[in-house]
Amino acid sequence: MFPQLFLIILFSFQSIDEKEIIVGAERLSNYLDKISNKSVGLLVNHSSKIKNTHIVDSLVKRNIDIKKIFSPEHGFKGNIERGKEFESNLYIIKNKSIPVISMYGKNRVPKVEDLSELDVIIFDIQDVGARFYTYISAMHNMMEKCAEIGIDFIVLDRPNPNSGYIDGPVLNIEYQSYVGMHKIPIVHALTVGELAMMIKGEKWIRNSEKLKLSVIKIDNWDHKKEYNLPIKPSPNLPNQQSILLYPSLCLFEQTIISIGRGTPYPFQVIGHPNYDNKSFSFTPKSVNEESKPKFENERCFGIDLKKIKIKKELNIKYLIHFYNRLKSTHSDFFGKYFYRIAGNKILENQIKDGISEREIRLSWKAEIDSYKKIRKKYLLYKDFE
Repeated sequence: MFPQLFLIILFSFQSIDEKEIIVGAERLSNYLDKISNKSVGLLVNHSSKIKNTHIVDSLVKRNIDIKKIFSPEHGFKGNIERGKEFESNLYIIKNKSIPVISMYGKNRVPKVEDLSELDVIIFDIQDVGARFYTYISAMHNMMEKCAEIGIDFIVLDRPNPNSGYIDGPVLNIEYQSYVGMHKIPIVHALTVGELAMMIKGEKWIRNSEKLKLSVIKIDNWDHKKEYNLPIKPSPNLPNQQSILLYPSLCLFEQTIISIGRGTPYPFQVIGHPNYDNKSFSFTPKSVNEESKPKFENERCFGIDLKKIKIKKELNIKYLIHFYNRLKSTHSDFFGKYFYRIAGNKILENQIKDGISEREIRLSWKAEIDSYKKIRKKYLLYKDFE
């Protein structure tokens, strides 16, 4: 009898712990009243799903008047190569044509005429929790325009797959760019909803006090919980391993090192044709996700990360290692805009000067500690600490 009772209790605890995560978009009853009988714009992409149905289809089915769709980098379908501009087009559903407007390239800030007939904008995009991932930059720009014009802004929140730790240099606002708009660390441990609240609360947009912001929370998730993304968030993040490695490996984007773009495993390998350990290699080629990748058709030697266990930290060991291996023959190791990804002009010089990993990390501590105090004001979910 006692073993049976134990199994019942154990099963009950497992059921509580394993409750299905319900993202903000799925909690329709919490936001339909906010958008009914209003002219609605959506800032969305391919990840904006309610189960297996796109949010546009779900809302049109419920007679919500969607006037405009705005899409960030990679486009509405999430299949456009990084950095490539794309044309606005139409989304056709139920004999209705909805304009799809690019918010990338020359159009990163939406035009007033594209927003003028709208009452509310919904943001529903899966982020990956790194400062330089540009979906949050699109959110920032849209929030600022909504504050200026007087349009309500609703965030349908989704989990952060790289939550559970905070790491990396905090952005020096002097070096603000589209790949770093906020005074936050590289790994910030916020959902898009929490970040939107911080952007408004810290007055990082003009007219912030005028913005009517709502966040539809996630059910059954907190910052301790792992979250496996059901859809790849952008063309070169094909699986969970790449998503977890992304904050660390993106630092290589502004160096001479390849991180596997143009291979079946982007953001899961590191290499260079002149790396001296020849035990592992890969050869980048032009593919749909990446035309003309770094070292196209050249054999690169390096490190295979496809199956390693990833620690909850921003890994700069790889960066230091490759710099030390190649610095004698490649004085151009760091690219012109490395500071935009790093968030400062210090990290590059620290590595060049041979500063230890430990000392580099200590140099981040004071600003991370300050950031953590600010972050606590905007948390919507149980924290990992």
